[in-house]
Amino acid sequence: MISVAAAIFILTYAGVAVGRIPGLMLDRTGIALLGAIAMVVFGVISVEQAADAVDVSTILLLYALMIVSAQLRLGGFYTWAVLKSTAFLDYPRTFLFSVMMLSAALSAILANDIVCLAFTPVLAVTLLTARVNPAPFLIGLAMASNIGSAATIIGNPQNMLIGQMGRLDFGQFMAWCGPPSMAALLAAYLLICRLYRGRFAVSLLPGRMPPKNGVWPEFNAWQSGKGLMAAAALMVLFFSPVPREYAAIGVAGVLLCSRKLRSRSMLEFIDWHLITLFCALFVIIQGIVAYDIPAAVIAHLGRYGIDPGNLFILTGVSAVMSNMVSNVPAVILLIQFLNPADPAAWHVLAVSSTFAGNLIVIGSIANLIVIEQARNFGIEIGFKEHARAGIPVTLISIAILCGWILLTS
Repeated sequence: MISVAAAIFILTYAGVAVGRIPGLMLDRTGIALLGAIAMVVFGVISVEQAADAVDVSTILLLYALMIVSAQLRLGGFYTWAVLKSTAFLDYPRTFLFSVMMLSAALSAILANDIVCLAFTPVLAVTLLTARVNPAPFLIGLAMASNIGSAATIIGNPQNMLIGQMGRLDFGQFMAWCGPPSMAALLAAYLLICRLYRGRFAVSLLPGRMPPKNGVWPEFNAWQSGKGLMAAAALMVLFFSPVPREYAAIGVAGVLLCSRKLRSRSMLEFIDWHLITLFCALFVIIQGIVAYDIPAAVIAHLGRYGIDPGNLFILTGVSAVMSNMVSNVPAVILLIQFLNPADPAAWHVLAVSSTFAGNLIVIGSIANLIVIEQARNFGIEIGFKEHARAGIPVTLISIAILCGWILLTS
């Protein structure tokens, strides 16, 4: 049965890395779900073991934060925030700075994918109307949201998983992960400014006039205020002894009790594909853990001097794997090799897997969201255009992380 478990795991992760199975309309989530089903159908684990493998606290936290983000999006807060920053549109570098800082700050508090989903349409229309080259600003949005999300436990799905599984303290996590994130954000801004020097004012789509309304939710001060109060309440509760998942789902429940916003409208913004991906990966990993395969792999790697406990090795492995199979599957696998008594390793995994998402287009969901949303407005950001900034930004970010490891060791 060990060989069956290993075969299912290898085939599933290979499929996740490729992103599809020839001849079938399966995406990464579908492939992961198929792997989880195989673990049960072939008797590697029982249905009860599969159910127990799902970390409900992580799923609840992720679900609840999506509801808070939905409240802010439906209230038009994201639109209002971007439009306020257009006061700097005559000064491209200042506008880029404001967009990147704003998206990074909001991504640290709320899920970065939601921030990109809400920001991209209004930013695209604003830039096209002003006849400004949209590429540096949209690339900056995606990269800043990734980098900013690395600073807190609730910034992105993989950090939520790491925080919950490692039982990490919210304040200590932010104190360790915040400084390299801020340094990497500044480096990314300066690099994008240099790469696009002299090209900010060159429109990629001359003569195109985008729609002026009906593209995004209108700003509602009351609904946006409710969302901001909910986010503030969560930040306070996360520093208290109250379990994070209890605090988050409680606040989300309060937001659902609305006289104006239908709960159906809010629940439409729940990313059920991401939640399904998490549940499937939990089951797949349980299939190999049940037969001590990760422990055997650690022992084998140790013979060649490869120790996942070494923070620099962990950084490199995390960065490579995050671009092979995406950061969520990589993190769910790599946490099996971490020592629960060593929070530094968990912090390094969180930052490195998130920074790695900027390397290429498929490195993170945030990149894909920005590029696909921009395409709806006729803006094409290709693989090479993204990689031109993404590769150096990622290398510099990882170097900053390694320097931080040296400084804090």
